[in-house]
Amino acid sequence: MNEFIKNAAGILSNCSGRAGACFSWNGEWLEAGSCDVFSSASLIKLPVLLTAFRLAEKGNLDLNEKVKLRDVEKTGGAGVLQALSDDAVLSVQDLLTLMITVSDNAATNWMIEKIGMPKINETIEGLGLVNTKLNRKMMDLDAIQSGMDNFTSPADMVRCLQAINEGDFISEDSRQKILDILQKQQFTDKLPYSMDKDLIYAGNKTGELPGIEHDCAIIKYRDTTVYAAVMIDQLEQKEWGRKTISEVGKLIYEKLLDGKG
Repeated sequence: MNEFIKNAAGILSNCSGRAGACFSWNGEWLEAGSCDVFSSASLIKLPVLLTAFRLAEKGNLDLNEKVKLRDVEKTGGAGVLQALSDDAVLSVQDLLTLMITVSDNAATNWMIEKIGMPKINETIEGLGLVNTKLNRKMMDLDAIQSGMDNFTSPADMVRCLQAINEGDFISEDSRQKILDILQKQQFTDKLPYSMDKDLIYAGNKTGELPGIEHDCAIIKYRDTTVYAAVMIDQLEQKEWGRKTISEVGKLIYEKLLDGKG
């Protein structure tokens, strides 16, 4: 694994932006700037997702509740809800799925309002995510300009992924539903880009803002599970960030397939 982290660090060092990464490889913790703090972009949606499913287990949120889109405030940025008719009706679980698979900002903001920001930050604290904080809704540019951004680190995102796939933070039923949502991710041009998803399990969540490119993923092949989080900011061209993260994903994939992972 020393060779893997050395090669990963080499890829990151060649990127023009500031880059940090964290990997857990069958329990072995590998770091390259893992505790560096970044603007979270859409990675903050993972703690929102975990909070929702945990509340549903306790009977405090109904995943089958029907939501009329006319009651969902439209936002800019990623998503499909703003393109749908106000007469459309979706379930809460549908909104959670769109929040992850197409990073829908309107769905995310509805969930934040429904759950409450303090409850989501309570989940973040309960998971031991020391560098993660939800301070604003999606596309709140005024909040960003005033310094009220959302933050996280690669190590925190790996811990978040671990809470999804193992342990007792959520039930097995919730776990399977979340893993299914992550596997249906539509933005796969970063960590999973070079991976054959018919051969392995790869479920990821991306994040991006101007000058920022992130991705984190749960990757499983045979008896090996890898949790990976790569974050890059201060980019002049976003393609540099995507290329860097996809190269790290290719490195993970090749090591898994060579049988030495």
